[in-house]
Amino acid sequence: MAQPLAETVAPRHTAVLTMEMQRGVCGDLATMAVIAQAVSAAGAAFSAGALLRAARHQAIPVVHCTFSLLADRSGTPLNAPLIKMLARRAEHLLAGTAATELLPELEADPGDLISDRHHGFSPFTGTDLDHLLRVRGVTTVVVAGVSLNLGIPGTVIEAVNLGYQVVVARDCVVGMPAEYGEAMVQNTLSMVATIATSDELIAAWS
Repeated sequence: MAQPLAETVAPRHTAVLTMEMQRGVCGDLATMAVIAQAVSAAGAAFSAGALLRAARHQAIPVVHCTFSLLADRSGTPLNAPLIKMLARRAEHLLAGTAATELLPELEADPGDLISDRHHGFSPFTGTDLDHLLRVRGVTTVVVAGVSLNLGIPGTVIEAVNLGYQVVVARDCVVGMPAEYGEAMVQNTLSMVATIATSDELIAAWS
């Protein structure tokens, strides 16, 4: 019998992770406009904002998994076509610039945690994220953000491999095109994670 959602995401052992919900990734300063358009069309940022407000109200840790580039590109292996393309743009997610800021819809709070990286497509390998979670007793992560093409599958699979239970906040994630994102959720993520809407998660914390 499946574990009730309320137990899976009980505040005592849960954290919420946002994946690259930054102005330069999926907001007003996005390098790839298609991602920002997908987030806007789905209302994903607003859904994520509501989810984070509910999590903070229950003292559930919120961790923003962000990406930035240093001016000299140190720490960023140019080992994938997409990274090579984006790294050629001097302004793309340059550390310390407005592009790296979180989307305003998330209403970032001083108590939120940040795990930044300069490499790869997912947030656990070579970062402090696993440590941030374990020292807080986290065993379940709720995942929101972009995208279902790369970052979200990478986050989910890394988390599962590290022993976490994973919940994907379905209306807080997007893929391009939308049909591909839906196929990813149905055919891949549903086999390794619980799929729930932000409303269902908020209800579980009420």
